[in-house]
Amino acid sequence: MRKVAKAVVCLLLLGLAAALMGATPADRRGYVGGRFALELDGVVVGWLFSADGGYATSEVVTEWFGPGMAKKHLAGVKYEDITITAGAGMSKAFYDWISSTLAGSYPRKNGAIIAVSFDSKETSRLEFSNALITEIGMPALDAASKDAAKMTIKFTPERTRLRKSAGERVKLPGDFSKQKTWLPSNFRLRIDGLEQATSRVNKIEAITIKQKVIENAVGFARDYEKEPASVEIPNLVITFPESHADSFYDWHQDFVISGNNGEGKEKSGTLEYLSPDLKEVLFRLEFHNLGIFKLAPDKVESGAEQIRRVKAEMYCEDMSFSVGSAMIKSAPQQVPAPPATEQDPEPKPKSKPKPKPQPEPELPANTARIGATAL
Repeated sequence: MRKVAKAVVCLLLLGLAAALMGATPADRRGYVGGRFALELDGVVVGWLFSADGGYATSEVVTEWFGPGMAKKHLAGVKYEDITITAGAGMSKAFYDWISSTLAGSYPRKNGAIIAVSFDSKETSRLEFSNALITEIGMPALDAASKDAAKMTIKFTPERTRLRKSAGERVKLPGDFSKQKTWLPSNFRLRIDGLEQATSRVNKIEAITIKQKVIENAVGFARDYEKEPASVEIPNLVITFPESHADSFYDWHQDFVISGNNGEGKEKSGTLEYLSPDLKEVLFRLEFHNLGIFKLAPDKVESGAEQIRRVKAEMYCEDMSFSVGSAMIKSAPQQVPAPPATEQDPEPKPKSKPKPKPQPEPELPANTARIGATAL
């Protein structure tokens, strides 16, 4: 019993000493991952499904002076690319960044990846500067899928800084109720001259557009300047029933086998990502100068009870991205301020119109008027 009492006293003394030194257990508690929000040019544009990368790193250089003799040092600082996944609940400013990049203007953005706790309080932020989009990934589409669709965006910053936050609450502007209403089973594909076949498409492989970036090293600066270069446009790969493939077989025969594959034989198309009710367009991809180069039936086992399908592969020279009507409706509406030349906000009350004088009734000629000075 004496040993147990001594042990209890020792534990109490250790706890008292830790409390006096300020090292209480509450001060060392961790916190869960929470959520991530994206900020562009000082405005929070939406919640993210995930965020990765963006931290500072460096290459280690080894210099050998002889057998077993080496000296190591760092070659300089670099910043990892940032990869995020998002749905259909971002603000229009985020999607405009994507469409402007594909349009060839290559806008640079300053912003931050904000780590948020489950009570919507900011825990830390990874700030980035002069970021260029390097990869745009649209999800694979499947008419039988029930999962939520997500797009993947990768961008490369020139600089990043990780900062701790004071626990301020993060507020998102606008209506972000469409975060979970994008499904990979709701889509509509149209290709000029092939409308009947494309109306039966059941699968479209993932589309990933890549933007090459060149680093420009400056002698007196540790950070690299980054400039956009060429854009890699992926192929369009679709699957549809062989019962509706006649028009594609005709195009493949003429374009590939017969060799009539000039620019005049190429086609244009549109891929629309639809809302769950299939009435509104969330996003739209436009394909320019499509050319078929492969058409083959899918592998089917003998005796299998499944629809026989055909896979078509087409190259594409250019793509453009735009936001549909459903996303424009959900964007916050800004009311412009009234111009300075307008009238006073409190208009003066209108004066009542004066009553028109009523004509006096006519009297007989031999009757005097009241108030007359002479008769």
